[in-house]
Amino acid sequence: MPTTDRPTWPKILKPAITALLVTLAAALIPQAASAQGASVLALSHKSPFNCGKTFYANNWTPGHSPSGAIDWQDYGGDDINGETVRATASGTAYFYDAGSTSYGQWVEVRHSDGTRTRYAHLATMVRSAGSSMSVSQGTTIGTVGSTGGSTAPHLHYEQRTSTGAVDTSPTVEGVTVSLGEKKAITSTNTCSGNPYTPEEVCGSGYAVIDSAALTGGRTYLLYNSGNGYNCVVTLKTTNLGSATSTSAFLEPQGESRTTDSGSYDYYAGPVRRDAANQCVKWGGSVGSSSYTSPFEHCS
Repeated sequence: MPTTDRPTWPKILKPAITALLVTLAAALIPQAASAQGASVLALSHKSPFNCGKTFYANNWTPGHSPSGAIDWQDYGGDDINGETVRATASGTAYFYDAGSTSYGQWVEVRHSDGTRTRYAHLATMVRSAGSSMSVSQGTTIGTVGSTGGSTAPHLHYEQRTSTGAVDTSPTVEGVTVSLGEKKAITSTNTCSGNPYTPEEVCGSGYAVIDSAALTGGRTYLLYNSGNGYNCVVTLKTTNLGSATSTSAFLEPQGESRTTDSGSYDYYAGPVRRDAANQCVKWGGSVGSSSYTSPFEHCS
């Protein structure tokens, strides 16, 4: 039979050529994104409330601005007004005040992957407008209110992509709340952490106005506008339930320092002092990690 024009390759080259063709095909054909890789990159957001609290997440439409934001609202007999608001994921929190318009008092947390969350219409914030602070998932950033362009107490909450666009189907506690949906969601935020909050330790009327991170905990400064007292408490985040060295102190300027220190299971404090219109130095420690503030918060 007549020979063809097809070249005859040496046998030793055939396996190499086949492997090269397979490699080129794999490189040129678009591959589906790895589900495992996507899950590793995505942040997991908790509810912005204390462990065990259940509230409605209402992604209502039309007319909600911006579209895709969640309004957290009362659920059953539990009134959301005045509830502690916590960061849903770690990052850096920035504090703002739009006065009687728009978001009112609000916080934006910028996360490590470039995404952001916003918390608006707050009654109180733990830092003044223009300030910032590093937060962990569960760090207290304010309380629920109705400031700005709000007609009733609720928490306006947004999840934004790294480009700034609002995610119209945000996911919290593993529950996706798409446009038009209203779902009751129970918080697991801080459930695996310290069961106490600074407000619970200091007592009724106290609100967090500052905090500082420690290795193994965080120390908090609170103020009671009703009686002019400050309060300091240090909460542990490690070795919970086991007695370890922990302390909290408070020193009004020009006066002696009051310290609570010892081996504690969950927290040191509360240390309360009358310091209305007076600068204070405050701080605490967990093990060998400690924080001491300058004299500040003078009014």
